[in-house]
This record gives sequence, C-alpha cells and structure tokens, in this order.
Amino acid sequence: MSTFGTARADGDSWDLASSVGATATMVAAARALASREPDPLLDDRFAEPLVRAVGHPFFTRMLDGEIPLEDDEMPMTFQQRREQMAVRTRFFDDFFSAATGDGIRQAVILAAGLDARAYRLTWPEGTVVFEVDQPEVITFKSLTLTQIGEEPAVERRAVGIDLREDWPTALRDNMFDTSEPTAWIAEGLLPYLPPEAQDRLLANITALSARGSRLATENISDMSVFTDERARNMRASWRKYGLDIDVAELVWLGERRQVAEHLTASGWTVTRYPTEQLYAQHGFALPDNEILAKFRDAVSYVSAELN
Repeated sequence: MSTFGTARADGDSWDLASSVGATATMVAAARALASREPDPLLDDRFAEPLVRAVGHPFFTRMLDGEIPLEDDEMPMTFQQRREQMAVRTRFFDDFFSAATGDGIRQAVILAAGLDARAYRLTWPEGTVVFEVDQPEVITFKSLTLTQIGEEPAVERRAVGIDLREDWPTALRDNMFDTSEPTAWIAEGLLPYLPPEAQDRLLANITALSARGSRLATENISDMSVFTDERARNMRASWRKYGLDIDVAELVWLGERRQVAEHLTASGWTVTRYPTEQLYAQHGFALPDNEILAKFRDAVSYVSAELN
C-alpha cells in the first residue's frame, strides 16, 4: 500500500512520491484527467508524462482508468476532484493571462512542483517566469520534460531552493528585478506552511514587489476543512484503492491570519472570488456534497494588486 508519510515537522523533507511532495503529483494527475474532457477548461499535455515519470502506482492507475472516477462510497469522488482542479487551475491560468495582458513581464510560481505553465501557456515576448521549489523537484521536472523533447514557451529561470530558506536572495541572484512589477502565484501552498511561515512568505512577496505587482492565492477561513471527520473519511475511501493519505497530517494547524486581511494591511487591493462563483463562471454546479460544501464556505480565491 502506498503511503504519503507521517505528520509534518520542522526541517522535514520529501520527494514527489511522498508527504507534501506527493500532493504535487496528485494535482498533476487531476490536471491530466481534466485535460481529457471533451471541452476542457485547460490543456495540460505535460501533466501525464510528469506523473508517469514520478511512478507513484496509485496515480498511474488513475491515468490508466483502473480506478473509478465516480464512487458513491467516497465523500468526494475523483470526478468531483477533477472538476475542482480544473476550476482552480483555470483561475490561476487566467490570472497570468490578465497580468501579462496588462503589461507585466515578470512572473513567479512559488512551490512550482509539477506546474507546467512555463511550457503550456502563451506568454508575451520578453516575459521571464521564475519557478521556485526544492532543487530535486526542479531538476526532476526539467530533466523529464527535456527527455521527452519539450522546451519552455518563455524564458524560464528555475530557482532550486526550499521556501523555508532564504529564497528572496536566491531569486535576486537569478536576476529577479525588484524594480519591475511581478505577477506571483502561490497555488495550493499556504496550508502546508506553519502560520508564522505563511506571514513571512507574504511579507517577503510584498518586500520584493514593485508598485503594480499582482498576487493570486487561496484564502482559507477555516482549516478544519482538512481535519474534520468528513475529510478523514476520504482516507478510508481512498485506502481501498491503495492510497493511504491523511491530509490532516500534512497541513499545519493552529490559528493563522487571513490572507486577505494580511495583504490589505500591507498595501494590496484585494479581490476575493468565492468557489461557487468560479464554478458557475465555467458552467459547473457545485455537487450536493458535504465536503465540497464546506470547502465552498471555507476556501475562496484571491487576487491582489500592490498600490
């Protein structure tokens, strides 16, 4: 049986088949499946080869159709997970398209994981995309895509460093220009940071950002969406297919400041997008599902611009 590891601790480590790293593979697998839809919200042809290269058997079986996407015994089916990931991915895709359309030519993807936006999105000439993640993750993705003959669609600068280290200096050392406005995304990252590390990350982003910079991320008002009984029931449902994961062991609990509040106090103008609004925007209705209903109420998406 595949496992995602034990509870988090300061200084812990992982790869793309374990602990927090495996959540990047889960996201990529969901993007690969979402890209197969008849009229998909996204086209991520890089997700499947990356997932297969990781080699985690559970996700490989998902791609091969050996695990049913719909299972009434699951608190949240894989089909619902696929739709949720399509909506989330499209939000961040559209954020970058709008930012570069308005003239921003510097982008940063924090905790990039298996994110292939530097390869699959259309970027204006002169744009530079920085990807920040652990060195092993950066190396794995770069080598895998090179081996299948793929090249970035933009100038890509990969910055291999753990976000718990001095990543702002590493970013500047790779010719990041603090005088130019930047489009930042932190997708699916903040719950995996301790509360104080979340605040530090947002403070660093603000310090590195010129006026007119933009940021997109999630705002989570209630961390119990990852830890209550309904969320834990997902572990039992997935286990029968060979996946043993307890998200409650991967996220950092405790009181944390709301992202929108932090950014507003730091000089950003914040716009919030409720999950239900984004589903409706793309023609989806939120299923009558307890877990998704709680996520709808607790998780919203945020875009912000530095004044």
